[in-house]
Amino acid sequence: METRLSDRGKGRLVVISAPSGTGKSTVCRIIGSREPDVALSVSYTTRKPRGRERDGIEYHFIDDATFDRMIAEGKFLEWAEVHTQRYGSGREETEKLIFAGQDVLFDIDVQGGRQIGQAIEAAVLIFLLPPSIDELVCRLSKRNTESESEIRRRLKVAVWELEQGQSYDYHVINDDLDDAVEAVEQIRKEIRKDPAKRGEMLDSLIRQARERFDETV
Repeated sequence: METRLSDRGKGRLVVISAPSGTGKSTVCRIIGSREPDVALSVSYTTRKPRGRERDGIEYHFIDDATFDRMIAEGKFLEWAEVHTQRYGSGREETEKLIFAGQDVLFDIDVQGGRQIGQAIEAAVLIFLLPPSIDELVCRLSKRNTESESEIRRRLKVAVWELEQGQSYDYHVINDDLDDAVEAVEQIRKEIRKDPAKRGEMLDSLIRQARERFDETV
């Protein structure tokens, strides 16, 4: 798989990961809607649709038995359990897009991102940072898609996710949406080539998350 998807002259795999509420799905949707050479990877998931989500558009919604069968048949490029549900990226769909010369943008968690990074050397891993943990909590609350207990649980997981973000190639702060989209696009187009690490920012966010976790759980 690594050799085939790393062929020179084909599309690139670009992974965007972040704690829930950071805005990675919004960033991916904007880029996918305006860049003809970018395709969004549509993940498979065992969770139920939320709000206006449509099967085959935001996700492929499948049951546990189908997910198990796809794992056994090697149908996933990566898969992971996230917030009690399973998510996976289709191998065959990704291959077709890459060989057609399109960049494939993955909106996935850090478990899946690390799997892709370990399997495919040419993959680009971008970790999106919230400007603060208070802002992250505010964004999660405004979504109105999680209960208070679910928000607290996601905050707890966010500490671990932020720690995993230290291994990503690039860090982009999503303080201003337009700026974040532009930064991701510069990385994808190889305009911004030097890996940008924001170790102090990450350390600060990890401390904030731990403090917030102590206060809310």
